[in-house]
Amino acid sequence: MKDSSSRSFRDPDALIARAGVAGDPNHDQHFLVDDRVLDRLTGYLPTDTDRSHLLEIGAGTGALTDRLLEHGKRVTAIERDPALVEFLRSEFEDAITTDRLTVIEGDALDVELPDVTASVSNLPYSASSDILFRLLPRSIPLVVMVQREFAARMAADPGTDEYGRLSVTAGHYGECEIVEPVPREAFSPSPPVESAVVRVVPHTPTYTVPDDEFFLDFVTAVFTQRRKTVRNAIRNTVHISNLRDPENVVSAIEDETLSKRPGDLSPSQFAALARSAFKHGEPKVDSRD
Repeated sequence: MKDSSSRSFRDPDALIARAGVAGDPNHDQHFLVDDRVLDRLTGYLPTDTDRSHLLEIGAGTGALTDRLLEHGKRVTAIERDPALVEFLRSEFEDAITTDRLTVIEGDALDVELPDVTASVSNLPYSASSDILFRLLPRSIPLVVMVQREFAARMAADPGTDEYGRLSVTAGHYGECEIVEPVPREAFSPSPPVESAVVRVVPHTPTYTVPDDEFFLDFVTAVFTQRRKTVRNAIRNTVHISNLRDPENVVSAIEDETLSKRPGDLSPSQFAALARSAFKHGEPKVDSRD
């Protein structure tokens, strides 16, 4: 990894001025302008990360892109704003010409994601969950700027108020850690909420599941009834879990587990539940895309 002090990076405010934009809160557009935070982001990647191809989602005016080019061999930046795409291609023309940077115009939820080795991004708050659900199964190191409450849910432990579907899903694919809180003043314009940087280091779970997609659908289903007992949650959510025989599932699980609330179950306990549901519930797995 190159020393980020070896050169001076583009000034975030100057980039905004050259781009002729001001940010649009109504379209989830908040530019990260704090140099100190920007300088630290790539450093949160694990030291053994393969940096041969880095992905940035929501490149904006390129303040983070500039730093990623210093730390990665190649960078792919995705940006949905056509005017900013045009600016990025002009501002970073040299990096594009030498095949070190590719700028993709489009929504990160719709475009085809390239094969990359890691991702560092300041994610749009409104799409953070959906974007992460695209990135997590790729099993690559992630450093993401998200809303602070969202970060807390990603890294939450069982039995806490923040623990839920996102906690289990993120934890299924990697170790999640909040590495830095970020104040509103670090952005232009300032968002109405605090932010945080989360690092996700991919891992292989200590438990097994019969099918990743079924497991995550099952977790989603049960957490829609988080105030109910697990017994009732299984019975009431077959339209999500696609279980044909929820009563058979309930009969196969011990009462102690069935009497708990979903938020009290660890990921490994959810995995055990999913194995029983898959075995005894006759899931309609062939109905999934």
